[in-house]
Amino acid sequence: MISMQNIDQHYASSQILWDLNLDIKAGSITCIMGRNGAGKTTLLKALMGLLPISSGKIQLTHQGDAKQVEDLHKKSAEKRAFSGIGYVPQGRDIFPMLTVEENLKIGLPVRKDKLKHIPEKIFELFPVLKDMLHRRGGDLSGGQQQQLAIGRALVLDPKVLILDEPNEGIQPNIVQQIGDVILKLNKEEGLTVILVEQKLGFARRVGQEFRLMEKGRIVCSDKMSELSDDLIKQYLAV
Repeated sequence: MISMQNIDQHYASSQILWDLNLDIKAGSITCIMGRNGAGKTTLLKALMGLLPISSGKIQLTHQGDAKQVEDLHKKSAEKRAFSGIGYVPQGRDIFPMLTVEENLKIGLPVRKDKLKHIPEKIFELFPVLKDMLHRRGGDLSGGQQQQLAIGRALVLDPKVLILDEPNEGIQPNIVQQIGDVILKLNKEEGLTVILVEQKLGFARRVGQEFRLMEKGRIVCSDKMSELSDDLIKQYLAV
């Protein structure tokens, strides 16, 4: 469904991604894993158009009777959202001075069905958001802000959901809930999920496949059941 081919990416004179290749299957949950500095967040930002790539292709294939291939690398970050990609960045990036309701409504213009109100599904997944609709985003706890960030991405009605370390600094009960939501949406709606995740237990619980990164490259790809102790020691252990 998503293909990144021969991606190079630079910060000024420093190269971060090196001839990177990544393929994500439609309907899969794929965990991008690696030590700090491996290039995981840069990969996601390049995929979303928030960082320019120096060379390579990023393509999105829409499944259906007639397959349609979009060259995402030719589109702006805003246009990529219209392609059906929801993004939850590291640090959440909610609007702290806007209410929960206002934060959620930001994604409505992207929806293809032109819905004018927040889908009830968001409140079924995250009931706390309905109770706090009129509170400012900056007044929420870290866990509540993360639920808001994920809810805001889901308002777009995406086919692909990208999450960058969604459990960073979050209390265990919210981590459990986020995992439940990911599994539910994948199973019931076929949502494709890509997440950067440092917590091995969470990755193994929700992930179907893994991609290991080192020094800006994908160095190993397989089913999550094949993530061995040797691979963990070689690429993940600190």
